[in-house]
Amino acid sequence: MLWLVCFFNYADRQAINSVLPLLQNEFGLDEVKLGLIGSVFAWVYAAVAPGAGLAADRASRKKLIILACVIWSFFTLATAWCGNFSSLLTVRALTGLAETFYFPAAMALISDYHSRQTRSRAMSFHQSAVYAGTILGSWLAAVLAERSGWRVPFFFFGPVGILLAFVLIKFLNEPRRGAAEDAVMETSLSVGETLKIIFRTPTAMLLMGAFLCANFIATIFLTWTPKFLVDKFHYSIGAAGLTGTVYIHLASAFAVPLAGLLADRLVRRLAGGRMLVQAVGLVAGAVFIFYVGRTSSTTTLLVAMTCFGLCKGFYDSGIFASLYDTIEPRARGTAAGIMNTVGWGGGALGPLFVGFATKYGGKPTKVDNMSDAIAFGGVVYLVAAILVISAMLVFARRNSIKTK
Repeated sequence: MLWLVCFFNYADRQAINSVLPLLQNEFGLDEVKLGLIGSVFAWVYAAVAPGAGLAADRASRKKLIILACVIWSFFTLATAWCGNFSSLLTVRALTGLAETFYFPAAMALISDYHSRQTRSRAMSFHQSAVYAGTILGSWLAAVLAERSGWRVPFFFFGPVGILLAFVLIKFLNEPRRGAAEDAVMETSLSVGETLKIIFRTPTAMLLMGAFLCANFIATIFLTWTPKFLVDKFHYSIGAAGLTGTVYIHLASAFAVPLAGLLADRLVRRLAGGRMLVQAVGLVAGAVFIFYVGRTSSTTTLLVAMTCFGLCKGFYDSGIFASLYDTIEPRARGTAAGIMNTVGWGGGALGPLFVGFATKYGGKPTKVDNMSDAIAFGGVVYLVAAILVISAMLVFARRNSIKTK
């Protein structure tokens, strides 16, 4: 059930990126304003995330998930009623506000069903919905928009999400906090105690920094890849909506359960096993990001996008599972919320960075500027790898001290 909710969480947010060329034509938007459409969602998402995390540690996670699903689905529907740039920004911001409540509640709930022995696999399966929602949301939105206008996809996705919420009311169950660790968590921590646990855990801080860097790249690809394919490789809008997501995210969907299985096995032998899997994905992924930006060959582009997707799946498999290895159950919702604040707050600069680089870069054409901006993402991915490796070493050292 959470897989389906996560699917629409991402389909709803990705749909608008597939219709950016149509929005540009209808409202006369430049690249900076298009980038702002992608960024405003993430900024609001990030700003509200700590509160969403605190709520997930104190309120019913089932109720939070259902309420969030209804609200973001309504604002997805409301996107179709927008008549100018300001209304688009407002609706995107409100969609981000509602969607931020989902992941802290869902991840904390899953962590109470699955212990360290199966947590990576469970969260990896859930993560595959991100890719499925991104691919199908992008493709379906592009096809519907190309045939019937850019508003039609939002008339579809919004109502379906609301219907799904009614299914959850009847069938979604919530375990007690700490159930997977067989621990009794009858009382909640105070806000101060919760924050102290999180901010005094160096491993968690390093992982959050890495998530910022990884999300910087993820939001660039989510926002700009369809338009990049239209402008540089002359794809149609429908083809770009599919191609811009399917190679990367289908490869990630294939890689993430394998990486989750590998991480669950490694963590039995190596304290930082999940982080090691993530670091490998980041180092290799940096190379393929560079090729995506620099190549002029369609074949090389598609190969590079596929390989980047595989590497991204290795990193994504442990985003929350690695974090939860270091945080006790009563603080996990808040930890996920703060991680989303850091990741999406910083990551939101990605689309805006590409927009500014495209418009004001020093190359002869905007396409060349966009290519350079995307290729630079390889450096950002290497920084993420360094942070994850540092987190792994700190965690292994602290774990070694505890066992002595």
